[in-house]
Amino acid sequence: MENNVFQILIPASGLVSGLIGAYVGLQNRALLAEVRKELAELENRIITRINGTYVRASECRLREDLVHERFNALVEAVKNRDAAGE
Repeated sequence: MENNVFQILIPASGLVSGLIGAYVGLQNRALLAEVRKELAELENRIITRINGTYVRASECRLREDLVHERFNALVEAVKNRDAAGE
């Protein structure tokens, strides 16, 4: 009698252990997918915020060149006006 109980109990405990392991594995996989999705959304928000806040170095160079051109044009205009006024 006792032998029959062990013959049923040991495989049943293995089966239950395997089912619990499979369930935990599926839960981990689902949690990992959710974390990856949230991380991707957070990354997109950070990139959007950075692009909206900071100016790229090439844009800064273009703006600086434009400012220099405008200053040079103003200096030339003042020189021409002073030369024409004298």
